[in-house]
Amino acid sequence: MPELTEWETQAKGLLRAEMARRSVTYAQLVERLAAIGVQEDERNLRNKVARGKFTAAFFLQCLSALGTQRLELT
Repeated sequence: MPELTEWETQAKGLLRAEMARRSVTYAQLVERLAAIGVQEDERNLRNKVARGKFTAAFFLQCLSALGTQRLELT
């Protein structure tokens, strides 16, 4: 399996941090994504996040579903 790039690692970490900050599980995020018209199942979501391989559009959809209004990049 190829190593994650620094950017993929950072994207994965930011998404996981936002989920943790709001105490949202993967199952809950699937429900929230469905509410905004994004169909995803829990297993695929977990795999995408674990790999850190997802589009910028998907990342923004997740942040929107989580209710994120500001994101600090550090």
